[in-house]
Amino acid sequence: QVQLVESGGGLVQAGGSLRLSCAASGSIFSISTAGYYRQTPGKQRELVAAITSGGNTNYADSVKGRFTISRDNAKKTVYLQMNSLKPEDTAVYYCNVKRVVFDYWGQGTQVTVSS
Repeated sequence: QVQLVESGGGLVQAGGSLRLSCAASGSIFSISTAGYYRQTPGKQRELVAAITSGGNTNYADSVKGRFTISRDNAKKTVYLQMNSLKPEDTAVYYCNVKRVVFDYWGQGTQVTVSS
């Protein structure tokens, strides 16, 4: 079983930065793909960024060049550095860790970007 605890959300002005953190318990983190998704009311949850166990990254087109995902396997933590934030980045951000049939989600953290 894996539990994910997210932190780092909040309110920021457009152009500002935030860093999200997601700390995992359990033993599979280092061999799992970790990522962040986001969701706004009435819309489907969408992938923001993901990082494989080998360090390969994948980003949504809308955040490329602004967001950076990284991981620290020793701390079992994945990070999402968000720069040059825009009002359209406002959403609840969810951490995700997956490995084969295992798929775990964090509780979500609100990110609000004011114009």
